[in-house]
Amino acid sequence: MVFPVAILTVRLTAEEERLLAKRSQGAGMKKATYVRYLIREEPFITGADVLADAAGRMGDSRLRISRK
Repeated sequence: MVFPVAILTVRLTAEEERLLAKRSQGAGMKKATYVRYLIREEPFITGADVLADAAGRMGDSRLRISRK
């Protein structure tokens, strides 16, 4: 059985293309694979979900920047 394949076309600026290349390289994936990974990620339902995700990405919570 043959299944139809959906094609998603996205136009990126040069800056967006550069960021995508940098992020996909950092994740150890090709650009197309990285985009598929992002599309399949679970969406945020509540603000608490966003804060929990952000806390995990911000690094060591013991570090801080002092005001001058």
